[in-house]
Amino acid sequence: MDAWIDTYHAVRRLTREGTCVCLTDSAVGIPEEDNLRHLTANLGPDAPRERVVPFLTSKHPFEYCLSYADRAWQHGFPALVVLGGDRRVGPPRSVEHAWQLRKAIRARQPDLVLGGWANPHADPAWQADLVASADFTAEFFLTQIVSHHDAARVERFVREVDRRGAGRPGVFGVFYYRSARPATLALLREFLPVPAEELTREFEAGATPVDVCARTLRTLGDAGARHFYISNLPLKRTSETLAEVLGRAGI
Repeated sequence: MDAWIDTYHAVRRLTREGTCVCLTDSAVGIPEEDNLRHLTANLGPDAPRERVVPFLTSKHPFEYCLSYADRAWQHGFPALVVLGGDRRVGPPRSVEHAWQLRKAIRARQPDLVLGGWANPHADPAWQADLVASADFTAEFFLTQIVSHHDAARVERFVREVDRRGAGRPGVFGVFYYRSARPATLALLREFLPVPAEELTREFEAGATPVDVCARTLRTLGDAGARHFYISNLPLKRTSETLAEVLGRAGI
């Protein structure tokens, strides 16, 4: 419960300052309480709903997913990111592909802005085809976590998306690495690509977490990425840490 309290204090601070906040679902199959219920119960009237974006995975019963989208719209959240969720763990997906769920949601809630997902670590042409497809059913997409060590992959992906004229803005995932502890990086590698050796060298050379995160933003910007979300910011001093990162990155 303390983690939830800290999370919502951070959400309130960031949204008041104009930052958009995304709140994830149980994407890896670990049971979690309904994030939308927590949002509506705890945010209060001072947090602008247009700056809070809930995530929904298909790792729930199909009717629950449709009801979730209905509730999101009814409670004033104009956007919703709809993902598939990790196939390896937890309950099975209720649909084979996330676009199928987005399409069903769009039929019920045509005014809800939907976000999808892409992975620059996969084949860039294939991922760009998915994003550009009419079946993608989303106004924007988020990406898997990338770092400055993945700049070449990001550049190829951006180039392929632009070539196909997808017309959907991409929001690239950046992780705030707090250290290069081997146990932590090994755990993270179960869920996202982690350049462990490169990060270890950076931290050993004296880089701080803010340095590393800012380096990622600058490098990915040079590679063609224009929008970012940052995962794993500390729950304490969230606003201050974000300001330090953006200042160091020159944003």
